[in-house]
Amino acid sequence: MKELIFATNNAHKLQEVRQMLDGVVQVVSLREAGLEGEIPETADTLAGNALQKAQWVWERSGRDCFADDTGLEVDALDGAPGVYSARYAGEHCSFDDNIDKLLHALDGNDNRRADFRTVICLMEDGTPRYFEGRVDGQILTERHGAAGFGYDPVFMPDRYAVSFAEMPMEVKNHISHRGRAIAALHEYLSQQ
Repeated sequence: MKELIFATNNAHKLQEVRQMLDGVVQVVSLREAGLEGEIPETADTLAGNALQKAQWVWERSGRDCFADDTGLEVDALDGAPGVYSARYAGEHCSFDDNIDKLLHALDGNDNRRADFRTVICLMEDGTPRYFEGRVDGQILTERHGAAGFGYDPVFMPDRYAVSFAEMPMEVKNHISHRGRAIAALHEYLSQQ
């Protein structure tokens, strides 16, 4: 089975993606690939960050790999935090810090529309190929649920009455932005 290095140090993301690509490719973590160091994320777009991370892995390993970047885009905040979602509250902030800042920024605002977007860059033989997923929803006024990670406790996707953090992983993986991007990657890899 083909191996692909996934350019992440996030254990939650790794678990989700391995489950979604099971049987199609073997997903290898950075640690398993012997890659250490800070992966740059200095681009001003999700696609740019995904490419930057995939190139970092490719240049150090010469092996096929993929990377993703995800952004929460809130209408009332002109698309923020967007590409800065992971470090919205500062460089070494926690998920809770980011949520606190987001809830504070939206305090008293009735427009809570938002979308999550994920862009994946697959690097095969040094050539990038992109896959994207998006889910629309709204930001809740407080946290709900304990599963998931990141903004999951405050994001409720359209047509659901619960946050991502209240959903079983299988349901979330099926409808989420990352799930949709991975599904597009899965379809591509299945045809190889």
